[in-house]
Amino acid sequence: MAYESLVRRYQDAAVRTAYLIAPDGDAEDAVQEAFVKAYRALGRFRDGSPFRPWLLRIVANEARNRRRSAGRRAGLALRAAEDRRPGDAAPSPESAVLDREERAWLVGAINDLGDADREVIAARYFLDLNEAETADVLGLPRGTVKSRLSRALGRLRDRLSATTEGPNRG
Repeated sequence: MAYESLVRRYQDAAVRTAYLIAPDGDAEDAVQEAFVKAYRALGRFRDGSPFRPWLLRIVANEARNRRRSAGRRAGLALRAAEDRRPGDAAPSPESAVLDREERAWLVGAINDLGDADREVIAARYFLDLNEAETADVLGLPRGTVKSRLSRALGRLRDRLSATTEGPNRG
């Protein structure tokens, strides 16, 4: 079935999207529900439009709804930051440890940001969405994504420079 191949193709991106927005316990449920909603809404999908941003917007909305209903602050899963693309060369053990420490430090700083900042940074950099796709997924105008991303990165820079516990900061 064609839809099954779409699910397989976009499942990893959908799970990462949900983990970036919803608490760990709700992310997988959000993905499942989003795929069901997307299937039911296929008739409203505009031919010629990119499928990935459309689907990830449904996932993001479902994850946001679950986060709100749970009343908990969303956490950014470290595994989203550790995602490696297939074909990447394996790092040396020393490099892997340093990379892991740096990622943990960065993810900790990102987790301390507000939801809107965390979502725009995650969509743009962890999910590798371009500006237009980020706008589609988050349901924001493109200009808002650009300005929100700029402010979020500024706040992240401030947090990272203020902490003395980062890697290589002796």
